[in-house]
Amino acid sequence: METSDDSRARRNVWVLVAAQALLGAQLPMIFTIGGLAGQSLASNVCFATLPISLIVLGSMLAATPMSALMQRFGRRAGFVTGAGFGALGGVVGAWGLSIASFPVFLAGSLLTGIYFSAHGFYRFAAADTASEAFRPKAISYVMAGGLASAIIGPQLVKLTADAYVIPFLGTYLAIIVLNLAGSLLFFRLDIPTPPRPTRDAPRGRTRRELLRNPRIAVAVICAMVSYALMNLVMTSTPLAVVGCGFSKSNAADIVTGHVLAMYVPSFFTGHLIARFGVERIVALGLAILGAAGLVALNGVELGNFFVALVLLGIGWNFGFIGATTMLAASHTAAERGRMQGLNDLLIFGGVTLASLASGGLMNCSGGSAVEGWTAVNLAMVPALTLAGGALIWLVLRPRRAAA
Repeated sequence: METSDDSRARRNVWVLVAAQALLGAQLPMIFTIGGLAGQSLASNVCFATLPISLIVLGSMLAATPMSALMQRFGRRAGFVTGAGFGALGGVVGAWGLSIASFPVFLAGSLLTGIYFSAHGFYRFAAADTASEAFRPKAISYVMAGGLASAIIGPQLVKLTADAYVIPFLGTYLAIIVLNLAGSLLFFRLDIPTPPRPTRDAPRGRTRRELLRNPRIAVAVICAMVSYALMNLVMTSTPLAVVGCGFSKSNAADIVTGHVLAMYVPSFFTGHLIARFGVERIVALGLAILGAAGLVALNGVELGNFFVALVLLGIGWNFGFIGATTMLAASHTAAERGRMQGLNDLLIFGGVTLASLASGGLMNCSGGSAVEGWTAVNLAMVPALTLAGGALIWLVLRPRRAAA
């Protein structure tokens, strides 16, 4: 049952929803044009998705320092810092495009990754002041803010991609504005800075001890697989769509449908978790990710791309929000900064590998876009097997102990 204390949590959720909508719009923008811009700048098309990989790598490297920053100075300081680096990444990316320098463009992508890292903590911030009953709903509502970003981002791509002689320069200028404007939202955030621990205060478990907890380990694996597979397929989608003879506008529309599917279920994911249990919702998410791969392998018509990417978004939502909820209930406040930073380090490490593999599989694993797209979707099978097996093991553990 939600408590009266959730009034503060609800106010914070609204701030985070607005940040997800405004600042989060840059994510579908970057994922729509990143590979296409990289393809135009790179000397080897196998490196077309390297800009997106550098964003994820930057997020992975920044996860632990960003978590420590928020643990010491509060969520507001971390989120404003992240938005500042997002604006700086936009500046450097625009500069790289203007001088046609792939290395400079990659440097901008790496800086953007620091924003991406901070963005990943919105979901944890939603849980900070929420009661146990309101926590899954708070996480879901914040994720639902991505619904607006799914509309804003791709539409801004359509308006700005060809606004200047240099393709995509206008898009990166728009990203700078989004970060500067969005950073102002965080001054309305009301989340207490965690008190500094005294010498005799409980320190909580070490990172190794945390990962030995079966529930935490499975939550991390399922979150990593859900996010990595979503990134693997989404990164290649604009390249596949254009490579199969469709337009950049078609690619933007498909990304819009995908991002809408990522966030629309968030309005009820928390309620489903509360009613059916987090393990069942994570399992459903993994099954839907598998269905997305099957649809993609069945053809390369626009309808296949739309349905596959919509299923990909829904599967990510159930798998990732479910795993996040599982993790948030498995550690103490003293362990928060340590565990959340480690969690995102591992998740974005997996996503980095997935985005690096995406470009290679798409452009260099066959002689056509169809063969590359097939290779991308077949690559989902081992990861889904790992996550599904881990989840089944977790569910069966109590029964084995009872036996």
